[in-house]
Amino acid sequence: MVKYVLVTGGVMSGLGKGMIASSTGLLLKSMGFTVSSIKMDPYLNIDAGTMSPFEHGEVYVLDDGGEVDLDLGNYERFLDITLGRDNNITTGKIYDAVIQKERRGGYLGRTVQVVPHITNEICDWIERVSAKPVSNPPDDDDDEPAQPSAGAPPDFCVIELGGTVGDIESGPYIEALRQFQFRVGKENFCSVHVSLVPSSGGEQKSKPTQHSVRELRSMGISPDLIVCRCRFPVTDDIKTKCAQFCHVSTENIISCHDVTNLYQVPLTLYDQGFHHALLKVFSFGRPSLSSSSGLSQSLQAREPDLTHWKTIVETQDYLDLPENASKRLHIALVGKYTGLPDSYHSIIKALTHASLELKVPIFLDWVDASDLVNPECQAWGVVKAAHAIIVPPGFGDRAIEGMILATKYARENKVPFFGICLGMQIAVIEYCRNVLEWEGATSTEFDEKARYKVVVHQREIPRDTFGGNMRLGKQKTIFDPKYKEMSITRRLYHNADHIWERHRHRYEINYELVPLMERMPGGLRFVGYDVTERKMEVAELPEQTHPFFVGSQFHPEFKSRPGKASPLFLGLIAVAAEKPLPVSKN
Repeated sequence: MVKYVLVTGGVMSGLGKGMIASSTGLLLKSMGFTVSSIKMDPYLNIDAGTMSPFEHGEVYVLDDGGEVDLDLGNYERFLDITLGRDNNITTGKIYDAVIQKERRGGYLGRTVQVVPHITNEICDWIERVSAKPVSNPPDDDDDEPAQPSAGAPPDFCVIELGGTVGDIESGPYIEALRQFQFRVGKENFCSVHVSLVPSSGGEQKSKPTQHSVRELRSMGISPDLIVCRCRFPVTDDIKTKCAQFCHVSTENIISCHDVTNLYQVPLTLYDQGFHHALLKVFSFGRPSLSSSSGLSQSLQAREPDLTHWKTIVETQDYLDLPENASKRLHIALVGKYTGLPDSYHSIIKALTHASLELKVPIFLDWVDASDLVNPECQAWGVVKAAHAIIVPPGFGDRAIEGMILATKYARENKVPFFGICLGMQIAVIEYCRNVLEWEGATSTEFDEKARYKVVVHQREIPRDTFGGNMRLGKQKTIFDPKYKEMSITRRLYHNADHIWERHRHRYEINYELVPLMERMPGGLRFVGYDVTERKMEVAELPEQTHPFFVGSQFHPEFKSRPGKASPLFLGLIAVAAEKPLPVSKN
């Protein structure tokens, strides 16, 4: 049977429950177990697709097109697995499922209530999704998108409950999980509570954690382990107090103090024996751990193999050394949501993965594209000092002109440039305006009446709704055979004939104008398209014209992993650092 690890949070939001959940999964997987993950978000939205980046951060997109919380990106990156839309539970999804069932007569005329119907739906959803076999990401040259592999359910499922214990909207989830621990058996359920241990006058305080745990226990869930988020390692005195007042043994009080980089978190937990304490919870009172169980082989004897992870941590620490500060590449990210870096969470991670793989220290400079319309603003100094420029995804016409100006600067001054989704569309608009001299060339997203509509709304996508109606998820990109070795993107993808990447866009390059856009020798060319050959996926300038000027309609950042950096981010960093391209030798 699947073993469940529930991660809850108390005192305040933003403590890093997602990082603890990801690190827990990593430790379990490094011990040879198969691990799946579920994130429960108590908001009423069906998914994260229509939520503002300023409020919620990045919308992470899965292979199956699910628009989900960015924590699922952390799970996929740490565990190197492929999850699906059902691995993100929202209140909107739960209520929708219950209402649809009621409309079909599924409750046989009974009054539908939060308890038991909503709570039962939550429990059923967890049990159904957690039993699905997990799949690893396929190779880029696979002929089909990733599909869940056949086989046994995972050994463990790590469940993160979003929000903070005590939130009104979390109530039904806490009640459902209280019931769930008895449905699956307490021997198959472990509760990990993440709580803040603040410092006042140089002294750590345990009272916030005591109150948080008391609140959780009053709702029927008693933590088995407590992870104390703090600035400095938790003292023995604080551990003793938490153990005494929270009914948890001192060895199950884990310190998660500030570290130099987030990749150190799993190692911090490992050094304190978190993995042993976790498995010990499952070992108590379990005569069922017989030879028929996949976990029967001496749980306590297994040790995580963290060799690869330690290398990542050591490399990041080396790149962060003060003596490497002068060697850092400055990457200017010219976007419209720069006020909240989490809006570009996966791009930050993809850049970090490329930095680690190439051993090149980088520094990300945030540039609000709105500022660039003023040629005298300080932001231009940042752009002009950058070793590379990224124009990221986005929606709406705000700050578009600033993005176009930054793209023009990168093209004319041969600064390595990468445009993602909207960023690719911006690159095409800039080229059409300033090279082809199509005055006012733009997207119908910004101006429906423009003479040169070089970017248009996709015909198959309805205009009257917004949720879940974009071109989403894993789609096939075919490299145009006429460019062969001339395409830098194709070479970065090891000369593949086609690749699979994740998408999230409502607008596309106007196919009718593509021949006119490509007519200039040495100019813009579309080296990749979809299976219909009508949706342009990759735009480039030839290397003899520009060292690296690439736009992708897809989002390569969503598939980047530690140790498996996205090819396009590797290419951007390599060219900016004047290193050889990390391409196939064949």
